[in-house]
Amino acid sequence: MIWLIGNKGMLGTEIEALLKERQMDHIATDQEVDITNLGSMQEYAARKSLTWIINCAAYTAVDRAEDEPERASRINADGPRNIAHVAAAQGAKLIHISTDYVFDGAKDAPYEEKDIPNPLSSYAAGKYQGERNIAEVLAAHFIIRSAWMYGGNGPNFVYTMLRLFRDKEEVSVVADQWGSPTYAPDLAAAIMTIIAADSTAYGIYHFTNEGRINWYQFACAIYDLARKNGLLEKTIKISPISTAQYLTKARRPRYAYLSKEKVCSTFNIKLIPWQDSLAAYLSTIVVPNLP
Repeated sequence: MIWLIGNKGMLGTEIEALLKERQMDHIATDQEVDITNLGSMQEYAARKSLTWIINCAAYTAVDRAEDEPERASRINADGPRNIAHVAAAQGAKLIHISTDYVFDGAKDAPYEEKDIPNPLSSYAAGKYQGERNIAEVLAAHFIIRSAWMYGGNGPNFVYTMLRLFRDKEEVSVVADQWGSPTYAPDLAAAIMTIIAADSTAYGIYHFTNEGRINWYQFACAIYDLARKNGLLEKTIKISPISTAQYLTKARRPRYAYLSKEKVCSTFNIKLIPWQDSLAAYLSTIVVPNLP
């Protein structure tokens, strides 16, 4: 049996849909089981024969984490450790979702799984500690670092841009932070590939869509497709700005482009270009449902 934790979030929603579509034996929870309370988790998992746990639960408010570092750490660091303890007790394998933000962005080449993290924010520090906590408790783990995720359920950059395009005449977007977008259904499909293989190739993996861009380029692509799909009729001016011109509480990595060679070669995964996935996503949105 598979236990999906965080089934109401952006990625969890997509994974649960695939589990149901493929009629895979699973249970799914969100906040009704507190991952920061080991006793609560053990009680819920008792008498269940778990083979996999997928953890999509996380504190994802990057800037707010600077004001709530302890709460963010409980969810992003302590929670994964508790989940790993439950997996170890059940003899289950764990898939845990992490982030490109564990890196400081100082490298001018794609980040590989072997590169040493150096988190710049409270959010990133908690996510990195969560990775370390899992590794200390459970050998049978897959940690998947992803980035710039968007999808149909939950706040994300694509929704934010569509709302700004609707409400404003001009939008400024950072042009000196580089990485790759990730369409949540594509990551969900990759996770299903790992489970279907019943893999024992444990460790850290990177997964995003294919291609390297900055936030400004991403915003321009969203705008062009929104116009093409009839989601936006007016003309918007999109201006590139620097990170220094857009102050946030939490520091972001300047360059967080992840190498995906390991996940592709290990699991025979073919990455979808970010342009194709973005087009697929925007084709599902209709005007009345704009955020």
